[in-house]
Amino acid sequence: MTELSDKPYDVIVVGGGNAALCAALSAREQGASVLLLERAPFEERGGNSAYTDGLMRVVYEGADDIRAFAPDLTDAEVAVSDFGSYTESDFFDDMARITQYRTDPDLCEILVKRSKETVLWMRDQGVRFMPNFGRQAFRIDGRFKFWGGATIVVASGGPGLVDALYLRAEKNGVEIAYETWARDLIADADGIKGVQVRYKGRDIDLHSRSVVLACGGFEANAEWRTKYLGPGWDLAKVRGSRFNTGDGLAMALKLGAQPHGHWSGCHATAWERYANDFGDLMLTPQYQRHSYPFAVVVNSNGLRFIDEGADFRNYTYAKYGQAVLQQPGQVAWQIYDAKTNHLLRDEYRTRNVTKVVANTLEELADKIEEVDKQQFLRTIREFNAAVEDDVPFNPNVKDGRGAPGLPVPRSNWACKIDTAPFEAYAVTCGVTFTFGGVKISREGEVLDTANQRIPGLFAAGEMVGGIFYFNYPGASGLTSGAVFGRLAGTSAGSYARQNSSGQTTERRYA
Repeated sequence: MTELSDKPYDVIVVGGGNAALCAALSAREQGASVLLLERAPFEERGGNSAYTDGLMRVVYEGADDIRAFAPDLTDAEVAVSDFGSYTESDFFDDMARITQYRTDPDLCEILVKRSKETVLWMRDQGVRFMPNFGRQAFRIDGRFKFWGGATIVVASGGPGLVDALYLRAEKNGVEIAYETWARDLIADADGIKGVQVRYKGRDIDLHSRSVVLACGGFEANAEWRTKYLGPGWDLAKVRGSRFNTGDGLAMALKLGAQPHGHWSGCHATAWERYANDFGDLMLTPQYQRHSYPFAVVVNSNGLRFIDEGADFRNYTYAKYGQAVLQQPGQVAWQIYDAKTNHLLRDEYRTRNVTKVVANTLEELADKIEEVDKQQFLRTIREFNAAVEDDVPFNPNVKDGRGAPGLPVPRSNWACKIDTAPFEAYAVTCGVTFTFGGVKISREGEVLDTANQRIPGLFAAGEMVGGIFYFNYPGASGLTSGAVFGRLAGTSAGSYARQNSSGQTTERRYA
């Protein structure tokens, strides 16, 4: 841990998660002196990254690429795996389709084309990857077939990612200050000069030639959520860090940065109804409720309100949290029967669930209590009658086994709810991160409202606007953080080096 002093740095990185660490490491590769400011204490370091599964969406051509990402993979594991491929075209198509064709084309190109090289670079920084057996591939007839384009995961999840990157940062000479709250940017007409921080109860000015803002969105700020996302969002649970309150965005906007992207949009999922208000590193992984493609989901009126099987979970879970938030009481129930219970993810089997089990649907409705019993039973009967039993069920592909003709149709994986025991799980909305941010150039520099670069100011991670709109392809968040963190750090280090040798960087149009 670094004791702060008045010595200047080449680069100050504000933030302590995946994007910030990648920025710090890449700035060091440029020969820059780097100070990383983490608002959280050591025990809560890592921002939202520490709360993730560690899954990363990355371009790959087949098993050889997977083995390059995960050198520990055995021949036996490869022999029982169908990894398929995930091409640049696949990634581009998913980004366009999921964001309703609004994703910024320049940023999307950087994300997609640099995803593979960035994951290999992270591997070289000491991050261990593996295929995500069991969660992104079901074992059918003795083989794992991977689906949804998100095959690679950090071996020890988010905490493993954070620990590996901090270890490498410390080894490479990055100075790290914990419990250091960045409050304002220091700047003049020539650009960025440093950061003002609150440290041990006093305000300190820290000087640098460049600054990378990588300190998250505003998802942990109830006031901002209500202001930008809309009424009711103050009631959402926060899945990750309590420190992501929009400080970096506030600092950048105050300096004239250009707001960009979907400021009324966010990543929000179905979440344990009685989860903690903020992320808890011991409990948060147990609060996920992502097996809904095999469920019937109803609100307290007993009505379905989403197509549970519209697509793979990777492509729908980030928007279904909002759908739950819009229901009476901000609650919904996922209903499963014995035919699909074995497909539920591990977190459904922990103690931290709001769960009801019954031997009949009538008994289930009585135990839930808050759901309109008669409408619930009617909904299940109508759903069961609409299921296309003649289409084979296959959880590894979009099987086309639907339930058409209903007020809310079902597209895939439809199975009748008719086999005891029946299980119901209560969920609410959990917000992960916000989509609105600042506009950056292709070099990661923050642009002002005149579309000019703010000299010495760079951004990465959730701070960057324009990448995701309405929804997002699962596992692309960590990839985005790493890609743009590495980009911002490289550019910030280069900028600092140029300025330290007496060169100047002109304000220019992006």
